[in-house]
Order: sequence, then structure tokens, then C-alpha cells
Amino acid sequence: QAQLVESGGGLVQPGDSLRLSCAASGLAFGFSSYAMGWFRQAPGKEREFVAAVSWTGVSTNYADFVKGRFTISRDNDKNTVYLQMNRLKREDTAVYYCAADPDQSIATRQMDYDYWGQGTQVTVSS
Repeated sequence: QAQLVESGGGLVQPGDSLRLSCAASGLAFGFSSYAMGWFRQAPGKEREFVAAVSWTGVSTNYADFVKGRFTISRDNDKNTVYLQMNRLKREDTAVYYCAADPDQSIATRQMDYDYWGQGTQVTVSS
């Protein structure tokens, strides 16, 4: 049974950094066969794409609002994908979800992702 478990969220101040982790298990074709993505959902808003990384970790894709601040990476030996978030802003407050895409296309559409975690809360507030 596939499972994605996010961790690392919390309450931070504007300008701080956080690193989110997502540990995967039970994926049908093995973790390294999936592109991985991060999405987020702020209160009262639709869930939106944040970043994605190819199965090799070489190719990445970012939403414009996080370019230069967030970095997605993965460790296939640990079956884990990370999201390093720097220079956090209040508007980054959201529940962050990781997801697995078997098509390895570093897609931005939620419909391309087959597996989802439960999310981890990130709150940026002074």
C-alpha cells in the first residue's frame, strides 16, 4: 500500500527557513520511478503547484512565486523528497502536500499525480 508522509512543517517568522520532507513507501514501481511534486493549499484557496522533481533529481520545475526561494530535491536511497524553503513570507502559509507522478513528467497539474500525502502545516507569522 502506497504511503507518502510529510514532515517538517511548523510555525516560523517571515524570513525564516524550513525544510519539508516526504517519505515514500509502497509505491508500485518503486520510489525512483516516480517524479515527485509539492503542492500547497492556503485557507480558503485552491490547492496549487509549488515544485516538482524528476525521478533522477536532475530536472526540476517551480511555480513562479517560489523561484529563487524554494528548492526541491530527492534522495532515492532514502525514498524521500525534500522542499527547502528560504525567505518565507506570510503568504506561504498553507498545508503542504507531496505527491507522486508515475509519468515522470515533472507535471504541474494535480491530475497527473496518483499518490498524495496527508499534508504538513506551514505557518509564517510574526
